[in-house]
Amino acid sequence: MTVPDLHGGEVESTAPGASDLERRNAEFWDELCGSWLARQLGLVGRDPQTLEAFDRAYLDFYPYLLGYLDRFKLAGRRVLEIGLGYGTLGQAIIDRGAEYHGLDIATGPVRMMQHRLALLGTPDDERIVQGSATAIPFSDGTFDFVYSIGCLHHTGDLAASIEEVRRVLMPGGTAVVMLYNANSARQLLRVRLPSAIARLRGRPGPTREDVVLLYDANGVPHTDFVSRRMVRGLFSNYAGVRIETQNLDDVRIRRRRVIPRRRVLGTPLAHWLGLDLYIVASR
Repeated sequence: MTVPDLHGGEVESTAPGASDLERRNAEFWDELCGSWLARQLGLVGRDPQTLEAFDRAYLDFYPYLLGYLDRFKLAGRRVLEIGLGYGTLGQAIIDRGAEYHGLDIATGPVRMMQHRLALLGTPDDERIVQGSATAIPFSDGTFDFVYSIGCLHHTGDLAASIEEVRRVLMPGGTAVVMLYNANSARQLLRVRLPSAIARLRGRPGPTREDVVLLYDANGVPHTDFVSRRMVRGLFSNYAGVRIETQNLDDVRIRRRRVIPRRRVLGTPLAHWLGLDLYIVASR
């Protein structure tokens, strides 16, 4: 597949071989996605009170996230979540009465979700599994809904993972997928503009590694960024696709914060130049 280069064009993805990349992803994501927030909050442990405090803080940081659950009737429906992290979204799906299933490539998130089920008095009965999003270990047409928030762009084979999501959906089922926006304000201001200035001065601009560090620190094995046009191509086998843009950085002028991100979330600025593309696609 192709991915955007630093100047708005597209280049072939240079992701390593799948087996090597999946091994490194499994190692990297063994530390729960969201650990940065837990450390900031000083939250240690996995007791119910600590997890509830984490979930409140996480959902306060992403206040639009639950809207992608509540626009649908999940009660009694079979729902797969891919990329489990700290388990906040999975917990919310369970709380809405869904028949929940989870998939992650790393051991840590799988154990966290199994732990949450145990706290609810419904120990894991093989509903939470470790495996790859590029070869989902469930049969065709198994789920009414599939949720994957910020996961598939790390697989190294975005096209394959999106097709796998479609395969495991029932006819008429719905996928909700979040991918990084290649045309966000962060990309324009911190990648495209510095690259253009560097070219004018005859100097090297930001590298792809520099760009990835703007999103995920500590050497994440692989990250793809997509435009709306690319999303339409990647989801072309789906029956219907809606693309929404969410999330935004603080608005800063000369490195001084002038408008905190919370005030611009949900505004036209976030809807056009947000960090994340939320794709709601039906099979």
